[in-house]
Amino acid sequence: MLNKKLLRAFYMLVYILLISFIVSGLSNLYGYLNTGADRSRLMLAEVKETDQYIPGMKWDTMQNVGRYLDKESLSAIQEDFVDALYTKHVAYKLNTKRGVDTYFTKSSKKNIYEIIDYNKKNNVRTDETTLTHNIDVHLFSEDGILIAFKDKDVHEYKRIYQNDSLVLETEELVDYEFVMMLEDGFWRIRHMVKQNAKDFHFEPPTHNAKLDIKGINYYPKEHPWNMYGANFDKDAINTDFKILANAGLNTLRVFVPYNTFGRANVYEEILDQLVEMMDIAQKHNLKVIVTLFDFYGNYDVYDWTLNQRHVEIIAGKLKEHPALLAWDIKNEPDLDMPTRGTKTVTAWLKNMIRFIKMIDPNTPVTIGWSNAEAAKILKDQVDFVSFHFYIDLNLFEETYLKLKKEVGDKQVVVGEFGLSSYDGFWYLNGNDENDQANYHKTIQEYFKKYDLGFASWTMYDFKEVPNAVLGWKPWLKNLQKRYGFIDEKGNKKPAFKYIVN
Repeated sequence: MLNKKLLRAFYMLVYILLISFIVSGLSNLYGYLNTGADRSRLMLAEVKETDQYIPGMKWDTMQNVGRYLDKESLSAIQEDFVDALYTKHVAYKLNTKRGVDTYFTKSSKKNIYEIIDYNKKNNVRTDETTLTHNIDVHLFSEDGILIAFKDKDVHEYKRIYQNDSLVLETEELVDYEFVMMLEDGFWRIRHMVKQNAKDFHFEPPTHNAKLDIKGINYYPKEHPWNMYGANFDKDAINTDFKILANAGLNTLRVFVPYNTFGRANVYEEILDQLVEMMDIAQKHNLKVIVTLFDFYGNYDVYDWTLNQRHVEIIAGKLKEHPALLAWDIKNEPDLDMPTRGTKTVTAWLKNMIRFIKMIDPNTPVTIGWSNAEAAKILKDQVDFVSFHFYIDLNLFEETYLKLKKEVGDKQVVVGEFGLSSYDGFWYLNGNDENDQANYHKTIQEYFKKYDLGFASWTMYDFKEVPNAVLGWKPWLKNLQKRYGFIDEKGNKKPAFKYIVN
């Protein structure tokens, strides 16, 4: 009988493990498709269905010697011009001629077809985008079917691959001459000539002043990772910020989920909630590090213009706010490098750093790397280096000193750290609340010794952790639930004594 029970238990264990692997595989596949599937292949089905490419665009009609260019006509021309450029970008990526004849006349598409044929023959493909356009209209014809213009200082980024290996990466400012004609209801490009080109160069301003950061990563107790929209509770936030300020903290690190905020077309009501949270922080003399692009994982060049419009709206709204301390471009982007590619992720980060500094040159910028080794990436582009520390505490001093040697005089901040007090079924030898308190006591001694800025993880224990954060795995979710300084019932845990040095 005992053997039968053991055998039954063994079969159950095998069954659970098998289901676990299947669900995990499906979850990972869904996550990949949800955050970074190759959207350029979907584009060809219908260019106009959604916003897929929104470069910065300025039109100057003062030099137009022809018919008056009214707003309606200009809007139609711009829409088809943008779609034409995006169609060309995707055609060179996929080496397909599909859709080209919709936006290019017979004479202009000939050159595009020749490039596609050459690329196919030589196994070459190009990932490219344009980020800004400055257009001077020369002529809008009296009959309203032809427009000639110069597109100046087009910010053009391009990666060329052969046999799936990167062979060239360029970033230039280019001048083009265009002629477009209205045919069959479409404004088609008839003439496109590349003229002057020069390397793009932008030296972002740097901030050398040391920031006083004694902080915490913040989510409210009831709605972690999902605090905006209908869940936004300004009264709970006010209460929490008062507790944190009274504890001696001076900084909050908060997160801006890319999709929740509306991607390129930021939802005004959600942005207003972020501003209101910043107002509450200011009331309690708390500064805020705003972490952008949470739950975003694409990085594809075809997303760059959408990402820029997202940053343009949010940074434009917050850059003068007195509570704003710093921008954190992305939380733990190095974790996406194995699937998205190190060069792809790094190029995206570099572009976003430069872009946000163009909009807001006065606010420091960092990246929230998942570990100290990754934090060396783009160390010269950020204003202070931030890394997360969740490994053995005995390794902290060695880890920090090694990183500090790499980054020199650049300020280093520990942007996340903590220890879970979960010691339940999934971690029978886990840490309890006293272990958690000793951990925070020790790491605060290191922070004091080296005068380090910090932001701990996190204020509260959580009842639930969304699947979007750690998947369905209960051993990870239960561990994540117990990192807080305050338990689910609102009681301060022993670690609260060491929330600040």
